[in-house]
Amino acid sequence: MTAPDSWVPFRLPFQLSLYLLAIMTFSFLIHLCSWFPTARKRLPSPNAMDRSPSPSKASTTERGMWTVNSAGRLGNQMGEYATLYALAKMNGRQAYILPEMHQQLAPLFRITLPVLSSDMVQNIPWKDYGLHDWMSEEYRHIEGQYVRLTGYPCSWTFYHHLRQEILQEFSFHDHVKEEANRYLAGLRGQRRNVTYVGVHVRRGDYVQEMPKFWKGVVADKAYLEKAMGYFRAKYQEPVFVVTSNGMEWCRENIDTSLRGDVYFSGDGKESSPGRDFALLAHCNHTIMTIGTFGIWVGYLVGGETIYLANYMLPDSPFLKIFKPEAAFLPEWIGIDADLSPLRRGTSG
Repeated sequence: MTAPDSWVPFRLPFQLSLYLLAIMTFSFLIHLCSWFPTARKRLPSPNAMDRSPSPSKASTTERGMWTVNSAGRLGNQMGEYATLYALAKMNGRQAYILPEMHQQLAPLFRITLPVLSSDMVQNIPWKDYGLHDWMSEEYRHIEGQYVRLTGYPCSWTFYHHLRQEILQEFSFHDHVKEEANRYLAGLRGQRRNVTYVGVHVRRGDYVQEMPKFWKGVVADKAYLEKAMGYFRAKYQEPVFVVTSNGMEWCRENIDTSLRGDVYFSGDGKESSPGRDFALLAHCNHTIMTIGTFGIWVGYLVGGETIYLANYMLPDSPFLKIFKPEAAFLPEWIGIDADLSPLRRGTSG
């Protein structure tokens, strides 16, 4: 009866082998899972893919959001837009404009900066950064991811290095160009070598404010005669297109009887700023008086520009916030203002 006794030594090694095989199999499976740990987790569901952020939002988070206050009239708005465009690019930030600025500029120009919604404007923790009216070195290194530029910047020193881009931003819509060119064509008459000269005469509130607050004057009749005389002497058949927010004064002080080369926009009545601006910007040359409206006309036209120079007394407080050399391009032609009415206590 030795058979049962002989099975015992054989059975124990066999059971031990099965046990070791089971352990090895289990270990292999665990090791295999470690090679592919999160394969299922890396495959998002369709719903999860729908909720993923868009590239534009991601880039906004990385680059931040810069904007500028929307203050003043058309010329101010253009200066603020161009300054924001240049400084944001200089500092590697994405520029956005406020809805109010878009409402003023978009009807005229093919501007491309994106527009912030009213809700976003209210919810973003803006850092206000005040600007003076000329470029400074510190503006190349403005700190902050959410910056709102403030002030009334309107100086070529901010954006002249991007002139072609700025001109593209302020290119007119086709229907605006067509209306302006159609009006100018109607003034040609029998002239063969016509040269259009846009004339902007800034009056309105400036007539009282310049002598009262800034020790300055507005353009007078003599200045306009000198400026127009320059173009009459240089060009064979100039045509002067006059726009103003003081058309009654213009009709009384600009002589139209001698040469028949002066035309008042809107039949001598004050027109809309946008229409006047488009008309002047499609002329060949510019006569401006004072103000950002005329400065931008001269900048966009690109021809010869004559401006009223030295129209404030040396102790004018305005000269603390305004640098003429930063407002008027070096190649523009300045004609000195007559300050004698200011010294006598009369102006306008």
